[in-house]
Amino acid sequence: MSAALPVCKPEDVGLSSAALGRLSAALRERIASGHLPGAVALVARHGKIAYFEALGVQDPTSRAPMTKEAIFRIYSMTKPLVSVGVMMLWEEGRLLLSDPIEKYLPAFASPNVGVISGESMTTTPANRSITVQDLLRHTSGLTYEFRGNTPVHKAYIDSKVSRLKQTNEDQVATLGSLPLLHQPGTKWEYSRSTDVLGRLIEVISGQTLGVFLNERICGPLGMADAGFTVPERDRGRIAEPFAKDPENKTDISLLDVRRTAIFESGGGGMVATAMDYARFCAMLLNNGRLDSTRLLGRKTLELMTSDHLGAIAGNPELLPPGHGFGLGFAVRTAAGMAPFPGTVGNYYWSGAAGTSFWVDPAERLFGVLMIQAPVQREHYRLLFRDLVYAAIAD
Repeated sequence: MSAALPVCKPEDVGLSSAALGRLSAALRERIASGHLPGAVALVARHGKIAYFEALGVQDPTSRAPMTKEAIFRIYSMTKPLVSVGVMMLWEEGRLLLSDPIEKYLPAFASPNVGVISGESMTTTPANRSITVQDLLRHTSGLTYEFRGNTPVHKAYIDSKVSRLKQTNEDQVATLGSLPLLHQPGTKWEYSRSTDVLGRLIEVISGQTLGVFLNERICGPLGMADAGFTVPERDRGRIAEPFAKDPENKTDISLLDVRRTAIFESGGGGMVATAMDYARFCAMLLNNGRLDSTRLLGRKTLELMTSDHLGAIAGNPELLPPGHGFGLGFAVRTAAGMAPFPGTVGNYYWSGAAGTSFWVDPAERLFGVLMIQAPVQREHYRLLFRDLVYAAIAD
């Protein structure tokens, strides 16, 4: 099991037990009404866990109760881990953020951009190279195949770029042959950029992505269950979704994390427990250090959690008003505008199956929510954040 963090009463760190009880009640109500199988929620402030609850069931089929040690598919919450890994290599002088990625990944030596007219497409050479910074902030021009229905997105689908029976090297070779959706550096587009960063780590470090993350991040931080597959001895702890979503009745199928991963997706392939991710958040909140382990320097975290978009257009569906994007995280740039609470400078991301986290340096606060309810994920991300911020009493 993962190493624990210090525990305290909510009032010891300026939080209200009664208000946090409302969070438990809201989640229990959703579980009792059949909308959510179960959840693990964790809130920490000033370096201590003030709230840590496991609610509902871990597996709707077996009805096994949820436990704090349940293992969740975290999907895109893999991205911050990989981004930290890249910046660790940057701190060693092994790359520059301004480096063109073809320096390490020749498949991107001559990128072309799709020029779309209705259902047809031609291509034109990219105006400039994709940089490491572009990958970290999602301005590479890459996309996800499920983010649209243009000829570029269809090319992604036709190429089977998301297939599981491929290596990270194989996927980069495929991505390098596909047209970009935008000119590099011109638009924020949520994408397979972090998958490419995973391969970049492999090339520079000489290790597979899974080995690098385990040896350099997860192991040193005591994130015992974080990885790309769940060993046989721990498979009884995997949290599962409903077979069908209770609201829109669609079938739900999540990543099979029992098999050994061939494709170690830097953008979305990992699993973790709530405590695993809490230890990662604690490191971030403490400026790159947890206990005696330092992964990054303070100024590096400042760089990563600053807005790197400026006037570059984002996507309001994924980047709410008053937010930009840093090097691996969405970053709050305005106290208002967004329809949920927070503080200028807080940063966060989430996963497709429902997991989410945020870190608020000004309040010395972070939260981790683990669920496996992909269709309803947006509701719970906001509910969790709303009720935790409502619990701040001091």
